[in-house]
Amino acid sequence: MVQWMRRGRSHMIDSELSVPLVVPQLGEEEVAAVAAVLRSGQLAQGPEVAAFEREFASLSGCPFAVAMNSGTAAIHAALEALDVGGGDEVVTTPFTFAATSTPILMQRATPRFVDIDPRTFNLDPAAAMAACGAATKAVVLVDLFGLPIDPSGVAGLKARGIRVIEDACQAVGARRAGIPAGAIGEVGTFSFYATKNLTTGEGGMLTTGIAAVAEAARRFRHHGQGERYEYVTLGYNYRMTDVAAAIGRVQLGRLAAAGSARRANAAFYDQELGGIPGIATPYVPAGSVHAYHQYSLTIDAKETPNGANRDAVRAFLAEHRVGSGIYYPTPLHVHPLFAPLGYGPGDFPIAERIATQILALPIHPALERAQLEQTVRALRQAVGAA
Repeated sequence: MVQWMRRGRSHMIDSELSVPLVVPQLGEEEVAAVAAVLRSGQLAQGPEVAAFEREFASLSGCPFAVAMNSGTAAIHAALEALDVGGGDEVVTTPFTFAATSTPILMQRATPRFVDIDPRTFNLDPAAAMAACGAATKAVVLVDLFGLPIDPSGVAGLKARGIRVIEDACQAVGARRAGIPAGAIGEVGTFSFYATKNLTTGEGGMLTTGIAAVAEAARRFRHHGQGERYEYVTLGYNYRMTDVAAAIGRVQLGRLAAAGSARRANAAFYDQELGGIPGIATPYVPAGSVHAYHQYSLTIDAKETPNGANRDAVRAFLAEHRVGSGIYYPTPLHVHPLFAPLGYGPGDFPIAERIATQILALPIHPALERAQLEQTVRALRQAVGAA
């Protein structure tokens, strides 16, 4: 799905769903920016990337921003820059996309999972602190669905010498306690995948206030190269193209407006769905600015008026042409990839329960009032609260 914006009017590509879950916001400005790059002949790691880094650093509140070709690459670079490697343990959450943890494995380190907060779905820094042992080198805390982690416990982790990576891949433009997402940890990481609030098609960014980390990340993204054709360390081809950066710069210019639209849509859902038995709308702590990459509520079949569970509700929505999503249906600790870690069903009961109840509703800026009302009406009918 693409929302095509032309001369101030929107033209939605036909869809089988009258309320699509995701509609990336792309238009003539992006086309013009890409065309300019193509005409310039400078396609990779050129002036557009440098400008995007400067502008994103300003948004993030960090002195340094390093563009990557994905959010996964940004997390991988962060681990490398903080000297996480074989024999080290990294505490993180099992309730997230796989790319939070796969870079840990790529560094030959060991993920150590900790259960989540049942209200925010994030890993509480205090819980992370309690899980840290002698082998713990770092934690990766996730700003899940666009809600930043609680910064109050991060100082304690740093005081113990634990390196703190903030996976802000879903939280561009969010804030908590006045701190921008990506600046709460020592290193922040972002994704600009096609469905993200700010997209470059594929892309990512690493943010930090530590000059040595930024320097190491720049080297890591370019084959470990120091001076030209001087290979200092092992590195990868994680560079961002100027085409992607040009799109990102346009997207950055409309991020504030898009974020306001997402929060207005969320407020409508909160008002219309809050108070229905068995439905828990997203919890937003005081002092937080949620990015609402996803509007994920939970559905408890023991409490809904008609006993409907999450899967029944999702099927009903689909029948009524309303898109929805499940992020994430299975916590990481029970996937085959992570089986060697020794975890199994029942080890993280909160994450496992939330995975059976979570449901994302359409929240993107292109939604019209009638579509929001259609979504609410269908969901209320689905749980017997019409």
